[in-house]
Amino acid sequence: MEFVLIIIGFVLLIKASDYFVDASTDIAKIFKVSEIVIGATIVSIGTTLPETMVSATSAFRGHGDIAYGNAIGSIICNTALISAISLIFAPGLVDRKALKVPVTFFFSSFALYATFAYMFKGFSRISGIALVSIFIIYVCYVIFSNKSGTKNINKIIKQAEIDIEEIEKGKCLDDNSSNKVIKSILVIILSAIVIAFASNLLVDNGTIIAKKFGVPESVIGLTMIALGTSLPELSTAITSLIKGHSSLSLGNIIGANFCNIVSVTGIASILGPFKIPTSKMINGINASLIVDVPIAFLVMIILCVPSLINGKTKRWQGIALICIYTLFLIYQFK
Repeated sequence: MEFVLIIIGFVLLIKASDYFVDASTDIAKIFKVSEIVIGATIVSIGTTLPETMVSATSAFRGHGDIAYGNAIGSIICNTALISAISLIFAPGLVDRKALKVPVTFFFSSFALYATFAYMFKGFSRISGIALVSIFIIYVCYVIFSNKSGTKNINKIIKQAEIDIEEIEKGKCLDDNSSNKVIKSILVIILSAIVIAFASNLLVDNGTIIAKKFGVPESVIGLTMIALGTSLPELSTAITSLIKGHSSLSLGNIIGANFCNIVSVTGIASILGPFKIPTSKMINGINASLIVDVPIAFLVMIILCVPSLINGKTKRWQGIALICIYTLFLIYQFK
């Protein structure tokens, strides 16, 4: 039965992601906002819904190992597997100016995340509030720092007011920008809900199968659940590549990783403070602090730094990331 539900989850995930990407790119065109910006905000928030739901629920129920492993594992999976696929099959030019903001916010928040991890060996409600606050600042900054996007928002708001008046008068509306925005937003919301539902089907049933084979909870969080909740990013990346929107995929990965740091971990720790799992130790030191966290940092360096310097992504980045992810999985399951 678990395998049947997994297949259903895959079908729903693929179809919903198709609609999600189309609606997101439509909004980018209407607001005249870079695809990287849209990918790092609207798309990344939507695709990290599964991580948020799974980590928050796990932390609230006292399963801190899964909450922690899901967030840090998703960063590694998003970067070293999903972005690697994009880089190998479709390396290309990057809007360095648009990339600087999400990259800066990610590494700043990661520094704070690492401080909590190494100094306090866990995440309290105070650390959760601090992380969520950064997320709110980020979203506000990205939206209102884009002048052309802000001008378009004002125009669309005015048009929407006119549309409401027209509806009240019983008149039929033309297919103008405000209508397109409303339709696109509704599609994004509905498809994000389906994506979250489909991901949960995959995660829940994948976890059941993993437990039958005696896989530890911390490893399940770092691998099975991290991969499962990252399926929206994978599906979005593949769909974006097929439709020729590789910048949307790159922005989505960076934005999703940022969300994993600030919103996923932040909300989870507010609902249920948790310690970093100690299921694996290396020379008396928590293995996660000398393996998982450094790897998450390393793969993001490989993804972001060359792209910012050269203004484009290259195939060697994807190959290097895939190799790191393979070694990471071997280490987890050895």
